[in-house]
Amino acid sequence: MKRAGIWLIYIVGALSIGYLALFAYQMWRKPDLVPGEPIKIFRKQDAPSYS
Repeated sequence: MKRAGIWLIYIVGALSIGYLALFAYQMWRKPDLVPGEPIKIFRKQDAPSYS
């Protein structure tokens, strides 16, 4: 039982390191925001206008 607990800790640790690596990769390759460039916001065509 003790051995299974140790393996469970190793598996959870490996999954968390993998998740952090994927998160860092996603942050690294996201597009940079350029000042003055319009932000594209998509909305439904039939949505009501509240302005």
